[in-house]
Amino acid sequence: MDFVPYAVPFFFALIVIELLADRWRGVSNYRVADAINSLSTGVLSTTTGLLTKGVGLLTYAFALQHLALFELSAQKPWVWVFAFVAYDLCYYWLHRMGHERNILWAAHSVHHQSEDYNLSTALRQTSTGFLLSWIFYLPLAVLGVPLVVFISVASLNLLYQFWVHTRHVPKLGWYEWFFVTPSNHRAHHAQNALYMDRNYGGVFILWDRLFGTFQEEDEREPVIFGVTTPLASWNPLWANLQFYAQLWADARRTESYWDKLRIWFMRTGWRPADVAARYPLNKPDLGQFRKFEVPLEVRQQIYVVLQFAVYVGLGSYLMNFGEHLPLAALLLGGGTLVLGLFVLGAALENRPWALRLEIVRLACNLPLVWWAPWVGLWPASPLGWVGVFSYSLLSVIGLYYCCKPRVIRLAGS
Repeated sequence: MDFVPYAVPFFFALIVIELLADRWRGVSNYRVADAINSLSTGVLSTTTGLLTKGVGLLTYAFALQHLALFELSAQKPWVWVFAFVAYDLCYYWLHRMGHERNILWAAHSVHHQSEDYNLSTALRQTSTGFLLSWIFYLPLAVLGVPLVVFISVASLNLLYQFWVHTRHVPKLGWYEWFFVTPSNHRAHHAQNALYMDRNYGGVFILWDRLFGTFQEEDEREPVIFGVTTPLASWNPLWANLQFYAQLWADARRTESYWDKLRIWFMRTGWRPADVAARYPLNKPDLGQFRKFEVPLEVRQQIYVVLQFAVYVGLGSYLMNFGEHLPLAALLLGGGTLVLGLFVLGAALENRPWALRLEIVRLACNLPLVWWAPWVGLWPASPLGWVGVFSYSLLSVIGLYYCCKPRVIRLAGS
């Protein structure tokens, strides 16, 4: 059983609580654009997961049927305990290789791109991890862990990892020795040389202590969050494609056919010598580190937040009913989400063409409400037309207000 969909409302409630804690403590761990970018990648990951999660489940089920050495029973409690611990060990190696190999880092880097650290960062997930991650869990199938147990412990492992993405919880004493905590996971998200590529466990930090990858958070070395090659964008699509694009560009530019192939599987950061010489990467000096920021008026931020809330609703609808929807409906709903999140990312970056793109997005509401019943996304209803018309009208009014020049009043006038 997948517990994650049931936990989503609690995720957002805890984010609100963390925001209140920020205000009470007088700190600022959230930025509107960064949080929306993190949540957008999460919505995108969840939506694409409706189409791609079958890759992992089918390969696991196939291996369970044809390669299992044992036949374990889901009725025995010890099987659940064993599976929970063994899953985290498999996750450790997936996570570690996700930092150590180019092709896997291309997927996992999405989770590390945020230069803030808060609970919204936990929801910042890749949309391409399904391509190779299934390989690391096949040992569980070989050992005979039932599919229902595998799905359940996987979701519990993911749920545990949510709460460790906060700066409000200090070190937890003896608990730090055995389990992943906010402190040792903060170190994991750092781009400081001291912390880089450490603390890979999902639930148990024991794996890192056992395999020599543990690093304690050091008060003398404040954590600088993010990646050494900054994303410098609020676009969730580019967040998923950035490192793939870099690898592809390097593979295309190198003159060595061997390098064109092996670059994908080499250690993270490895580049062909001829490409590195001709196209060096400029990485910022941490001593002069500045977070990526695009100036945006408050009214524009409010508009984007409200529009994003609509896509959270659509994403929740797809997540709750996706298993019962036909493929055409999922493609239409997913395509609508991708377009919307791309446009909102452009708005947060204050692109010169963002306004024209936003008008196109709103114009697409008409064909959307027309096609949705045809493909089975939702039933035909006059309320659908009324709802979309009202939403579009309010959006146009809000857009006009955002674009209206501000009147600056001079003192004494």
